Amino acid sequence: MSRASPVLAAYLASAPADKCRLVLALQTAGVDDVQTTMPAQPGRPAAPQLLHPSKVRKRKLGSAAGRAALVHAVAHIEFNAINLALDAVLRFAGMPAEYYDDWLSVAQDEARHFMRLAGRLAELGIAYGDLPAHNGLWEMAEKTAGDAMHRMALVPRVLEARGLDVTPGMIERLLDAGDDATVEHLRVILAEEERHVEIGSRWFRYLCDRQGVDAAATFPRLLDHYGVAAARGPINRPARLRAGFTDQELDAIRA
Repeated sequence: MSRASPVLAAYLASAPADKCRLVLALQTAGVDDVQTTMPAQPGRPAAPQLLHPSKVRKRKLGSAAGRAALVHAVAHIEFNAINLALDAVLRFAGMPAEYYDDWLSVAQDEARHFMRLAGRLAELGIAYGDLPAHNGLWEMAEKTAGDAMHRMALVPRVLEARGLDVTPGMIERLLDAGDDATVEHLRVILAEEERHVEIGSRWFRYLCDRQGVDAAATFPRLLDHYGVAAARGPINRPARLRAGFTDQELDAIRA
């Protein structure tokens, strides 16, 4: 298996502009891109400084600084999501060709999202890396690196699905603050993230079926195993249903 695959080159690129350029130039991905030995970390810039989530300052959206901080936080999520999608391609062998196509398409969506938000940050007078951030998304990727089923359950169906829940509220608050420009970007991202979560749901169920386990019982078991909550606060039930959750799962989340 090639250590010089274009997917790996994109994964290892540290400058955000270079990573996005390389990702958007990818034509295909497949089992030939899977790495027998994965790098310890994907490429990432020296900044932002990564802090514990409790140490990342929360700001109100009524101020320009607060809105810039929100855009920065979402841009950081999207940058991590590029690496997460590429990692899903590179790490897990033995999947159907459609799996690799799906996650490459997700990486390309995330690259476009990041570029949108980087442009918005420039309009707001800052750049990605100017504010601290946390590393929660990548920490879960590390915990689930040994099992594709666990990865599909815990990253797209938990961490990324939370974006479906919280983004509509962000949009409402930004509209109240008169920030229509940021809202335009978040609406595009929200619509496309539904597809990403649905991809995670679909491949989670595929892997459950392949291993002969019941998906409905396995999902809560994995949540317990990793000590995470499927949702925090209100859930966006219509979006989650479109993204591959079942009514049974959503009722359990809210129980």
